[in-house]
Amino acid sequence: MFSDTSIEQYSEFIKEKAISIGFDLVGIANVEEFNKEFSQYQEWINAGYHGTMGYLAAHQEKRKNIRHILQDAQSVIVVGLNYYTDYQHKDDSTQGKISRYAWGTDYHEILPAMMQTLSKELTELVPNSQHKFYVDTGPILEKQWAIKAGLGWQGKHSNIINREIGSWFFIGVIISTIPLVASKPITDFCGTCTACIDACPTNAIIEPYKVDATKCISYWTIETKPDIPIPYTISENLQQWVFGCDICQEVCPWNSFQKETHKELLLPRNNEMSLSLDAILDMTQEEFSTRFRKSPVKRTKLAGLKRNANALLINNKKDNPQ
Repeated sequence: MFSDTSIEQYSEFIKEKAISIGFDLVGIANVEEFNKEFSQYQEWINAGYHGTMGYLAAHQEKRKNIRHILQDAQSVIVVGLNYYTDYQHKDDSTQGKISRYAWGTDYHEILPAMMQTLSKELTELVPNSQHKFYVDTGPILEKQWAIKAGLGWQGKHSNIINREIGSWFFIGVIISTIPLVASKPITDFCGTCTACIDACPTNAIIEPYKVDATKCISYWTIETKPDIPIPYTISENLQQWVFGCDICQEVCPWNSFQKETHKELLLPRNNEMSLSLDAILDMTQEEFSTRFRKSPVKRTKLAGLKRNANALLINNKKDNPQ
């Protein structure tokens, strides 16, 4: 059914379409069962480094072999969308810093529509072909597929780094029954650099390429339920982060020449990169729901955001006693 020529043509067509739709990166990997990668992932889970994120331990057979998701899968198309904007946080103890990825509209409101468009192109290209796409919403080892598809290499902070646009990009994965030409993986260019490991205030990067989520500021300010107190070893090192943390990416040399996103929806809402801690504590549920509609910040819930703000205020008082 598929000649070598048609497979090559399909592959180039898909890459061109992905870029025309608005993605900044696109690569292709051939379907294979993960063995080494899955073994490393299982070790990470068994060590409890995923904390309370129980969903990461579910559906392991699908993470190892995506043909448990789409039986006749032949290829995995991985896309990347740059979210970097050329704004910086101000040094202000009255403000809580927001992670860069959450300055604009939630990427779950943006990427799925773009990926749906690309999936339709695939169906038109090869009628009766099947496709499933995910934006960190399913049992997919996205980072490992991004590596195999040549989008970049996994940095020592565990994020994927691309030589042209650094690590500030979202990843989307499309599983397809169309056989395609695999892209060439990229060499690891981290070298002897340990900037991210050295800069992490909570020592969450326990060794190169391995992060203990239970020590990570992002985990505690986003993923944990609001009724779970932030441990003192974390709260005393928050460094004004009220939602997420970007320290390991901010110090990465590969992010020193980043290009700005072309997506206006990813620009900071109202030019805000941080939130007043006092305003958070005074915020009502109605205000929270309205202000953070279609924003990643809603993930932590108002109670979680207030918990985070309180932790920062308590530490500020300790550092600056009256």
